[in-house]
Amino acid sequence: MGVATAGCHYTGLLSLPRPRFGSFRVIGSSVSLRKEEVLERVDRELSKGDERAALSLVKDLQGKPGGLKCFGAARQVPQRLYTLDELKLNGIVAASLLAPVDTTLGSIERNLQLAAVVGGVTAWKAFELGPQQLLYSSLGLLFLWTWDLVSFNGGVGSLVLDTIGHTFSQKYHNRVIQHEAGHFLIAYLMGVLPKGYTVSSLEALKKEGSLNVQAGTAFVDFEFLEEVNGGKVSSTTLNRFSCIALAGVATEYLLYGYAEGGLADINQLDVLLKGLGFTQKKADSQVRWSVLNTVLMLRRHEAARSKLAEAMSAGKSVGSCIETIENSIDDSDI
Repeated sequence: MGVATAGCHYTGLLSLPRPRFGSFRVIGSSVSLRKEEVLERVDRELSKGDERAALSLVKDLQGKPGGLKCFGAARQVPQRLYTLDELKLNGIVAASLLAPVDTTLGSIERNLQLAAVVGGVTAWKAFELGPQQLLYSSLGLLFLWTWDLVSFNGGVGSLVLDTIGHTFSQKYHNRVIQHEAGHFLIAYLMGVLPKGYTVSSLEALKKEGSLNVQAGTAFVDFEFLEEVNGGKVSSTTLNRFSCIALAGVATEYLLYGYAEGGLADINQLDVLLKGLGFTQKKADSQVRWSVLNTVLMLRRHEAARSKLAEAMSAGKSVGSCIETIENSIDDSDI
């Protein structure tokens, strides 16, 4: 994930009638608009970079008949200290979820290194290169590798590996999409508005114009940043951030039995907890609750996550993805 900041919110169960695409009144406007039209406006505001306006539009619809019944409506487990045994009773093996190792890209990288060695030896023999020419070629490759690490934080190498992974490994391609769908869905259910997503490094490069930006889901995070800059992060915000950060690895765990991507998400959460001065026991409590809470939500809304992944794979807009979630979840499931 290249997750931006995220956030967790609990509201009680909503007992609203199943909405048809009716109309409602947007606060501050005398014009009644259909839900689809407002979501189109959300897309326009996000494309202009006006995150506050986009979030305001969504909040105006939150929980209203014919509006957005799912935004911030996550049903959550009580927050307390959960043991590893309790996680196991709920079918969760923490080690398989919290220690992701990207074996797919690791295998691709090793194969590329082997191919480079074989290609170098073949070129050496074919062109009868001398020791001096071989040395210069090796130094040139070493320079390019170092330049990528220093200038782009390894972005060129990551772009190459990710592009090859998406091209030649359907499992890798699907895993990345499902991972980001997990982030998107949990964020929305917990009241954090996604503002954009990419499912490959190449797509991220085209959208952001930077090699330092990897694939991931970004969120409207000004409220979170305001708390951080103020020196105090509320428990509600921390819960949001924790669950969203773990949503990608949790999705992979549920689909494949283990997680490969998402190490950066876990490290980001760890840095936040340490920055807040959490003891190891308190940090473990936060992470275990977040894991259980997130996994149970993903299980409950598996169909919505699957349809959302299809929408994201097709490159649908944020507003369209939100509509997919809203149409995939019944009132009884929130």
